[in-house]
Amino acid sequence: MTTTVKIGAAIMLLFTLASCANTIRGVGRDTANAVNATQDAGRSVDHAAKR
Repeated sequence: MTTTVKIGAAIMLLFTLASCANTIRGVGRDTANAVNATQDAGRSVDHAAKR
């Protein structure tokens, strides 16, 4: 393989790994938001039931 092909492959690998990390972080944030929303809904129901 030529040097250019090796450099190109390394750059593509770095882009792939960076996008995976961003996706994992995004999924983590979405999951945290879903948990927070569920907890808020539970508090609302609890508050309404105590009235």
